[in-house]
Amino acid sequence: MQRTEHPLLSPSLGSQKTLVSFHFGAAGARPKVYIQASLHAEELPGMLVAHHLRERLEAAEKAGRLRGEVILVPAANPIGLSQRLDHKAMGRFEFDTAQNFNRHYPDMAAAVLADAIPRMGTDAQANVATVRELVGEWLDDWLPATELDSLRRQLLRLSHDADLVLDLHCDWEAVMHLYSEEACWPPLEPLARLLGCQAVLLARESGGGPFDERLSGLWWQLAAGLQSAGVNAPLPQACASATVELRGECDVSHGHARQDAQAIFTFLEHVGAITAATPVALPPMACKATPLAGSQTLRSPVPGVLVFLVPPGTTLAVGDVVAEVIDPTAAGRARVHEVRAEVAGVLYATVRERYIVSGGEVGKIAGATPFRSGDLLGA
Repeated sequence: MQRTEHPLLSPSLGSQKTLVSFHFGAAGARPKVYIQASLHAEELPGMLVAHHLRERLEAAEKAGRLRGEVILVPAANPIGLSQRLDHKAMGRFEFDTAQNFNRHYPDMAAAVLADAIPRMGTDAQANVATVRELVGEWLDDWLPATELDSLRRQLLRLSHDADLVLDLHCDWEAVMHLYSEEACWPPLEPLARLLGCQAVLLARESGGGPFDERLSGLWWQLAAGLQSAGVNAPLPQACASATVELRGECDVSHGHARQDAQAIFTFLEHVGAITAATPVALPPMACKATPLAGSQTLRSPVPGVLVFLVPPGTTLAVGDVVAEVIDPTAAGRARVHEVRAEVAGVLYATVRERYIVSGGEVGKIAGATPFRSGDLLGA
């Protein structure tokens, strides 16, 4: 195992933040798996999972079981970790720009398309190697002007040539669930089984340029760009990426973290990055994958005290009451407003705060029928 420190661009005199990565196995070995945690810096379950996963990876490496390369970044956002306001962690949006730390990653397919066109041939794997080389060169040439962009660049430099990418997040209050692009679902389905995901949300592209989709989207977007340019060279989907939502923000326990770390470790055995001590047995899926475009975000049209009547993980029918919003200052029956499900599916996430303003988000239901378009992710 090698521990590496990556200094970020200094935003001010006397200020310097550092990103830390851990490298297991031989550089360049395949498959290459990249795993990071807490890109939204207040989402801490992934950081604890990374701690327990690191122990397993170190033991596997000492035992000579590493076949691929694994890069682990346990704290992917040192900028957000330093942001606090009124004693509260503020790690989702950067203070200087108000940008979401998991949005606005560069479109690498567009960046390398012109250079890739004359270099594509008939060998699919040679084309994959060429694209990885071009993207690496483009990232090396990128000169970020801000600390935030220097973080984005460093995360992409570590991950751009990975076969598999896992970005560990969590929601406010939630059951285990996973977001991914449709092109990535077949190789990631075993991970959803092992984690026991109760919801899987898929989209061709969710919008906003999140970290994971810039890595997997590179391949299908570049393939489409080549076809549009009249280049029929084969280019496979060389990266499968996912955002793994490790329940809720307060689900930070050794019990959960050990369980999740073992599930990810078993997945690494399944994909051949680690030699399996025993044959990997995959459990059945706990849910069906559904379109992200079919996910309903519940909102309240009125302000008040939010009282949930059902917990995350509940399967709902249309019309079921999910929560009540209580206005203790109103007269008569107007004191209670019921928030009802408008689609059938699993309530996979709810908000943590118990006072809600008009139009405020209540929770999310994984519906099976697409009805939304445009940018599908929330702020």
